[in-house]
Amino acid sequence: MDERIRLVVCEGDETGQELLEEALRVLAPAVCGLDLELIRFDLSLGNRRRTSNAVVVEAAGAMRETGLGLKAATITPPQTGDVGSPNRILREGVGGSVIVRTGRRIPGVVPVAPVVHPIVVVRMAVGDAYGAAEGREGRAGTPGERAWRTERIDRSVCRSVAEYAFRAADAMGACVFGGPKWTVSTVYEGMLKEEMDAAAGRHPGVPYRPVLIDAAYAGLLTESDDQALVIPALNRDGDCLSDLVLALFGSIAGAESVLLALDDDLRPTVAMAEAPHGTAPSLEGKDVANPMAMLLACAAVLDHGAIGAGHAAAAAGAAIREATLGAAADGVRTFDLGGSAATSEVVDEVVRRLRERTTT
Repeated sequence: MDERIRLVVCEGDETGQELLEEALRVLAPAVCGLDLELIRFDLSLGNRRRTSNAVVVEAAGAMRETGLGLKAATITPPQTGDVGSPNRILREGVGGSVIVRTGRRIPGVVPVAPVVHPIVVVRMAVGDAYGAAEGREGRAGTPGERAWRTERIDRSVCRSVAEYAFRAADAMGACVFGGPKWTVSTVYEGMLKEEMDAAAGRHPGVPYRPVLIDAAYAGLLTESDDQALVIPALNRDGDCLSDLVLALFGSIAGAESVLLALDDDLRPTVAMAEAPHGTAPSLEGKDVANPMAMLLACAAVLDHGAIGAGHAAAAAGAAIREATLGAAADGVRTFDLGGSAATSEVVDEVVRRLRERTTT
């Protein structure tokens, strides 16, 4: 067993917490073969309210120290003046600038579109439409009333998104595809395009096909037949695009999301993985929710295990991914993926496969 890896675990709400507890079974030392120390924080809505979000700030600080985090789905209350989204606080707290979501074929599941190779969306984690100043002017409800919003992006974040996209494409033999609507917004959205072009110059061996965001949506149905795609995107574009990409492959519950903080050399210093789906209150307590995204989040955070410690972390992450997808291929799937297995039964099968690996 390699040296100890310290992993910050952010607990959540409803099925988010249930799926986290199930998924953590694959991180038991006897199952994954790693010496893992789990540092847990209760980010349930009730505790966020009790602590006025102090627990979220503490979790972000712990992630800065360990470099690794795993987060369950949480509730964001809609009321103005409530505790808001813990994701925003975590992103700002760790200095996250990039969010990576990977759509991939789910074995045994027929995709809703003719997508073959993986599609990776690399989007801004901060700025753009989120956190923008906004307001309304004029008498409410009259034709003269207007709404406005002031958005901002930083070149440093544009550079992080573009550079990480090209490095990811280089590592997986993919094409960097897409981009913002730079012809309409030459100053604002053009900044990301400038950084994409600059990154292309630093990575001349990576195929590069910049197209406007609307054409990129259409291209999802045709371009992934030939090769994997990596799509750099603004925050709002990437949020919409990644949900669409995951749905194209059959389920938004079939892939993980990873938040990255990068250093001055654009190397990851913090990686926080999570399932991008919500808390599904109608499924709570029924043992039927799909654990695949949470299991893949466990694999993804171990991919970045060298940030904290442990040279075998990447191999353990690959094993969890292989076991999760292998179970799906053999028909051990929840009802949303056309199977009949319970949540716990899916995880039981993944654990069984991992135990076989650690004992052989």
